[in-house]
Amino acid sequence: MKLQLLAGKVAGLGLTLGLALLLGACAGGPDKPKPTELAPNPGLMGVRQVWATKVGGTDFPLTLRVVDQTVFLANADGGVWAINVGTGAELWRVDVGAKVAAGVGSDGQFVALVTRDNELVVLDGGRELWRQKLSAMVFTSPLVAGRRVFVLGADRTVSAYDAVSGRKLWIQQRPGEPLVLRQAGVLLPVGDTLVAGLAGRLAGLSPGNGSVRWEVPIATPRGTNDVERLVDLVASASRVGESVCVRAFQSAVGCVNAARGNLLWTKPAAGAVGLGGDDRLLFGTEADGKVVAWTRASGERAWVSERLKYRGLSAPLALGRSVVIGDESGLLHFLSREDGSPLTRVGTDGSAVAAAPVVAGDTLIVATRGGSVMAFKPE
Repeated sequence: MKLQLLAGKVAGLGLTLGLALLLGACAGGPDKPKPTELAPNPGLMGVRQVWATKVGGTDFPLTLRVVDQTVFLANADGGVWAINVGTGAELWRVDVGAKVAAGVGSDGQFVALVTRDNELVVLDGGRELWRQKLSAMVFTSPLVAGRRVFVLGADRTVSAYDAVSGRKLWIQQRPGEPLVLRQAGVLLPVGDTLVAGLAGRLAGLSPGNGSVRWEVPIATPRGTNDVERLVDLVASASRVGESVCVRAFQSAVGCVNAARGNLLWTKPAAGAVGLGGDDRLLFGTEADGKVVAWTRASGERAWVSERLKYRGLSAPLALGRSVVIGDESGLLHFLSREDGSPLTRVGTDGSAVAAAPVVAGDTLIVATRGGSVMAFKPE
């Protein structure tokens, strides 16, 4: 996995410098450790494919957004789809006419994404409503809620727009960071609070005016240079009720009570992608491919599995009695949530799983870098 950082003033498009860094076990090149050889598939649970479709490849921080029985997504070239979860049928498709940098967000009616031209584009039922030029680059899918569209910039500025008219409602400006990650950050609703990742801090904002209600540090900058001092919260977050658990890139995981705005716990962790979980356990994949489960209430480790080391793992999804994780060879691994032991695995199209799998009812949805969207049902 090659991870990119943005250096310089990310708020000014012409002043942004892309810097590709090879980091730890995720780095490419001749010294990259070989993926751990897989044991024979134990086949301890049944998983059947129910449909597959092609939408085109992705090279941006893809988000699969499921609302009821519809999954919304975009490809790198500007195509946007609404697909029926049960059948795989295309409900609508539109081309926004520009490469995509971040997307998509949706409440089921409005669909929002950001183009590489730095435009926020909002659709209604496959019809473009408006587009708005942004002042900062964006790699996080917009959040659509309450007929508003919320945007988290690469400079960790948060802004809000009216979903119908495109009118800017407010902006919460933050001090610029020397370096930020070129990957999706944290932005989600919890009750009447907008929760956003701002560098190494999780913040609760008023969705009405952007005022800060609380801020909680998940990780603190350390080191002697900008790279070593980089702290950033990465998508995806695990939310159960008022508990929101997040990962700070290559440094920590932690949980916050988003209603009271207080830190529940943090633990050191060296991962680069987000978390999954349920009301009892929190799951994450580390940069070297370890899969870790923490007790959600206390942060104590419940188990660690090293069976998938160096396989380029996605963020996990808790599903039934399993934890589902994709890898860079296109395999989906189903692990026991109780101890991390393998239950089964299934293949996709042979290209890397592009985002954390999502679920709608009893259907698992997966997208790959090669442009496949596939649905599976555990049995």
